[in-house]
Amino acid sequence: MNDLVLSDQVADLSLPGAAGGGRDVVSVRYWAGAKAATGVAEEALTGDFAAGATVAAIRAAAVARHPQAEAVLAVCAVLVDGLAADPVAVVPAAATVEFLPPFAGG
Repeated sequence: MNDLVLSDQVADLSLPGAAGGGRDVVSVRYWAGAKAATGVAEEALTGDFAAGATVAAIRAAAVARHPQAEAVLAVCAVLVDGLAADPVAVVPAAATVEFLPPFAGG
């Protein structure tokens, strides 16, 4: 299991088996209902991304940090650097990950 930690401060992201290398910051942003459920608009996480954190791992870290937001985060679309990303997508170092809940309107 990945040991991921998110915080509204810069947090530490550790990935088992990650190779040594530089530490980079990944921004995690929450929009609309996800922002309301987590109580924060943006969090930062740091860590060694040489082995690659997946979108699913970052979502799991967000749920661990904000268990009250699990239902909302489970149905969110996820963007990585502005592009839709699947759960298995690897998040590059210094990326921005955004959680967008479903919405309706026109």
